[in-house]
Amino acid sequence: MSGTSKSGGNSNFLAQIDNRTWLTIAIVILSVWFVLANTASASIRFWIPTVEAPMWIVLIGTFAVGAFTGWMVKTRRG
Repeated sequence: MSGTSKSGGNSNFLAQIDNRTWLTIAIVILSVWFVLANTASASIRFWIPTVEAPMWIVLIGTFAVGAFTGWMVKTRRG
C-alpha cells in the first residue's frame, strides 16, 4: 500500500502550480487593480489626431497589445 491519500484529491493543487503561472496571475491581478483605480479620461496623441478616451480603455488596450506582442515573440523563438 502506498503512502498517498486518495481522499480530497485537490489538497496539493496549489503546490502543483509553477512559478510562471503564479507570476502571470499576479500580473493580471495587479493590472486589473490598476485599471480599476484609473478611471479618469485621457487624451492620446497619435501623430496627427488626438483622441479622448476613458483611461481604462487605454490601459486595457495597452495591456492587450503588450500581451499579444509577448506571445508573438515567444512563439517565434521556439
